[in-house]
Amino acid sequence: MTELRGGSAQALDVITIGRASVDLYGQQIGSRLEDVTSFAKSVGGCPANIAIGTARLGLRSALLTRVGNEQFGRFLREQLAREGVNLDGLKTDPERLTALAILSVESDSSFPLLFYRENCADMALEEGDIDPTFIATARAVVVTGTHFARPKPEAAQRKAMRLMGENGGKVVLDIDYRPNLWGLAGHDAGDNRYIASQAVSERMKTVLPGCDLIIGTEEEVLIASGESELLPALRTIRSLTPATIVLKRGPMGCIVYDGAIPDDLEQGIVGRGFPIEVYNVLGAGDAFMSGFLRGWLGGESLGTAATWANACGAFAVSRLLCSPESPTFEELQYFLKNGSPHRALRKDEAINHIHWATTRRRDVPSLMALACDHRSQLEELAAKLGADPARIRDFKRLAVKAAARVADGRPGYGMLLDEKHGREAMFEFARHPFSWLGRPVELPGSRPLRFEGSQDIGSALPEWPVEHCIKCLCFYHPDDPAELKQAQQEKLRGLFEAARKVGRELMIEIIAGKHGPLGPDTLARALSEIYALGIKPDWWKLEPQPSATAWAAIEKTIAKHDPWCRGVLLLGLDAPADELEAGFAATAGAPIVKGFAVGRTIFMTAAEGWLSGKLDDDAAIADMTKRFEALTGLWLATHGRKAA
Repeated sequence: MTELRGGSAQALDVITIGRASVDLYGQQIGSRLEDVTSFAKSVGGCPANIAIGTARLGLRSALLTRVGNEQFGRFLREQLAREGVNLDGLKTDPERLTALAILSVESDSSFPLLFYRENCADMALEEGDIDPTFIATARAVVVTGTHFARPKPEAAQRKAMRLMGENGGKVVLDIDYRPNLWGLAGHDAGDNRYIASQAVSERMKTVLPGCDLIIGTEEEVLIASGESELLPALRTIRSLTPATIVLKRGPMGCIVYDGAIPDDLEQGIVGRGFPIEVYNVLGAGDAFMSGFLRGWLGGESLGTAATWANACGAFAVSRLLCSPESPTFEELQYFLKNGSPHRALRKDEAINHIHWATTRRRDVPSLMALACDHRSQLEELAAKLGADPARIRDFKRLAVKAAARVADGRPGYGMLLDEKHGREAMFEFARHPFSWLGRPVELPGSRPLRFEGSQDIGSALPEWPVEHCIKCLCFYHPDDPAELKQAQQEKLRGLFEAARKVGRELMIEIIAGKHGPLGPDTLARALSEIYALGIKPDWWKLEPQPSATAWAAIEKTIAKHDPWCRGVLLLGLDAPADELEAGFAATAGAPIVKGFAVGRTIFMTAAEGWLSGKLDDDAAIADMTKRFEALTGLWLATHGRKAA
């Protein structure tokens, strides 16, 4: 983000130092921690949260800490990378485990919290982990109070502060006071925010002179100063440092002091406030810091930085988790411009959609998929050939191997596989580096739409891997009878709500041509009706259109209702190669079409030969490989692209 550098040649805007944990937050709201039965997992720890929060807002951030050499450590590393956080300062500790934080939302004012931090990886940070060359790449460093509680991480942070000061950069202190992490409270008092301690205050007072920006709550300002009242506390801090001081006041926003502390504390710089419902206060301060840093390091006024900080804190306090709830810059700007009719921001569908669409796990700019989610067609073929239907599952594993052979580890390749016959194929799929997997939920051929298996689709989706995309085929025509349309729309709306609730992407496949004429505006009308229900799928899968005009209408419709849509995949409908070539060519002028998902054109010949015993495994794989490779080559050629 060149505009944030202010002409500086440094590669990073900010390095955050300290805690990095896995957060496990109870999903039963209003429960004691003793009674929670399921947890949501995310990246946690103040510095890790700030690294993610600032990255989402457009700063080039890095995290300097340690994680364990185990699954949770790898989770932190992978998720931070997905968020765009620089990992050059992230060390893997071969001996210690990654820290854990486990929380429940017992009420709007009680959040029982357990820290599992005994000899954890991030608390083993030491001076040797602070590379002067790495520190020199950044404009600012964020140190946190908790890491001054132990000698080794304290020495590491002080070294980073000294190096940053020598480089002419900025040192930011998040006071981040947790009494039980200083040994002042029991294990079950993780939510205790304040216990006076002269020893803690004396140590923190030695940190203050080296800071350029200090952020803390009223309680944290008291502990950093050693005072018992707010005005003397702020003046004590001012006597020790000329740093900008940001006083966080929860639902009342914040006040910034950039000079002498006034007699009337309300006379500081006040940002715009955002009254919202308190859902979970954990992580609100980290989102607040992220917003303030985005403004402060971006050259905005302190009032603007405070406003952005207040808004980011409002997002976090209105949602359950910490780092996953931090807003992106697009989301923040939308909120600042439009506000929200909801005090509980998690209930605002427009904002939630922007948040969802701008924090997807991976970018998939193009996609060529072998669709092998067919159930009824392969069952009919097996019956026709007198083959055991149980063999369908083995054939689908061969299809995965063929697709993997074509993909050869390159991005932009994927598959559609089903649960009924493709469970083992999905295990095979996971062994290969594909970009995408879609799974159908519709009962084949149903009209009105029905789900395969239970109609309570939401109860089945939590079992799916988080990267699996829900695919739902609906035979929907805009001229269908009103009663039929209503039934299908209600089903699609329920599916969309379930998908968002469990955090899975959704592809809606619309086939209109089998139940009515396919004119230049048919699909555009169908999509408009679905969008009008508040349904915004991540992907559309659509049949070939009769003209470029039809594709232009579809593209205009999607752009109007959802500019964050991933795009359209073209389906095949068992079309011969020449028809597919014409269909591909017709989309060359429609950038919204990102690829294809074709099945029977690729696998049906091999399926018939293999199920009848005329082809062995290798021959079936070779046949599908040849056809899929030819189709991908055709797509790339008609769209002026080369394979990655």
